[in-house]
Amino acid sequence: MKVAVKTLGCRMNQFDTSLITEQFVKNGYTRVSFEELADIYIVNTCTVTSGGDRASRQAIYQAKRKNPNAVVVATGCYAQVKPKDLVELDEVDLVVGNTHRGEILKIVEEFLEKREKRSVVGEIFREKEVKDFDTVLYFENSRPFLKIQEGCNKFCSFCVIPFARGKVRSVPEDKVLEQVRSLAEAGFKEVVLSGTQLSQYGWDLGSSLYKLLNRLLSVKGIELFRLSSMHIKEIGRELLGLMVSEERIAPHFHLSLQSGSDKILSLMERGYTKEEFLRVVEFILSKRGITAIGTDVIVGFPSESDRDFEESYKFLEETPFAYLHVFPYSDRPLTKASKMGDKVKESVKRERVRLLRELDAEKREKFLKANRGKRLRAVALSSERLLTENYIDLHRRGNWKSGDLVEVII
Repeated sequence: MKVAVKTLGCRMNQFDTSLITEQFVKNGYTRVSFEELADIYIVNTCTVTSGGDRASRQAIYQAKRKNPNAVVVATGCYAQVKPKDLVELDEVDLVVGNTHRGEILKIVEEFLEKREKRSVVGEIFREKEVKDFDTVLYFENSRPFLKIQEGCNKFCSFCVIPFARGKVRSVPEDKVLEQVRSLAEAGFKEVVLSGTQLSQYGWDLGSSLYKLLNRLLSVKGIELFRLSSMHIKEIGRELLGLMVSEERIAPHFHLSLQSGSDKILSLMERGYTKEEFLRVVEFILSKRGITAIGTDVIVGFPSESDRDFEESYKFLEETPFAYLHVFPYSDRPLTKASKMGDKVKESVKRERVRLLRELDAEKREKFLKANRGKRLRAVALSSERLLTENYIDLHRRGNWKSGDLVEVII
C-alpha cells in the first residue's frame, strides 16, 4: 500500500514526520508524494496560528479529493489541541494526537480492518519522555537535526504550544552523546540541536544545555553545533559565555523577542524588557562580531496600539538582527490572550506584517553586505549551495560534495 505524508509547521514536525514515515516503510508500505495517488494520507498538522489550522484543513481536503477511498489521518499539534474540530470533518477518518504519534501504524491498520472513525488523543501533560529518539531527521542530506528536547514549561499568554507538546522532556545526556558520536563516525560535520524550547533542555533531568554542550564538544569530527530557538531568560551566564567563546558552536542564534514594546511584552508574559533583550544581543555581538541573531515577532497582539507598534518597529529597526520571522497574532485555544479584549483589526495586522517583512528584507541585505569579504566556514548542502556558519545561504558552484565543511569568502 502507498502512504503519503504532508508536514505543516516547524522543523519539530519534520522530525516527527520522519518517525511516522519510518514506521510505515519498515513494515512494507511505499512512501509517495502527497500529490500522488495513495492509499493512506497523513497530515502532520500545525496549530501555532490560525493560518496553520487553515493550511492543515486544506491539506486534508486535498487528500480526500485526490482519493475519496483513501484513509485520511490528522495528527500533530492541531490534532492534539482541537481533536473535536477535526473529527467532525467528513474528510477525516482518524485523529491521532501527539501523545499517540508512535502508534499511528497500528491505529491505521486497525482502521483498515474495522473502518471505524476514531479520535485517539491522550493527556499531553502526562508524557514523561522524548519517544523514538534513535531516529534522526537528515535535513537536506547534509545537516542532521537531532531532537533532544520536547515541550515547554513557560506558558506565554499567546502560545498554545505547551498544550500541544506538553511540558519539558529531555533526552538523557548519554543518549545524545552516543548519537552525536555515531553522526561523527558517519562523516557529518554539522549537527543541529533541536527542541521545542532548546534552552529548557535538562530541566527535567537535573541537567542543562550548558552541561550537555560541554560533553558534546569532546566528540571529534563534528565541527559545528548549531542551536535552535532559545529564550534569553533561560540562557545563564555559563551558557552565554560558551556561546561566544567556543568556535564549534555556530555563531547563529535564534532568540525569540515577540515584541519591541515593553507593554506588549508584559501582556505576553515574556519575562523580560526590551532593554534586557538588547543587552544579551549586544554582549553576543561584542564577543563574536560575525554572529547572526534572528528573532520572531508577533504583530497585532490584543491592545497593540499604533504607538506600541511604532515603538516595536523602532526597536527592531535599531537592533542588529540578521533576519526577522514575522507573524500576525491570532487567538489560540486555551491561552490567556484569546480571552483578552481590544482586538486589533485584521486590516491593521496585515499592514503591520507588510511593514515588518519589508524591514526583514532590509535586515537580510544589510547582514549580507556586512559579511562581504569575510572568510567563513560553510556546510555544503549540495554541489551548488552552501550554508555559512552564520546562516548565509549561498548559491555557489564548487568541487565539494554534500555535507563537506569548506571555507568561503563572501
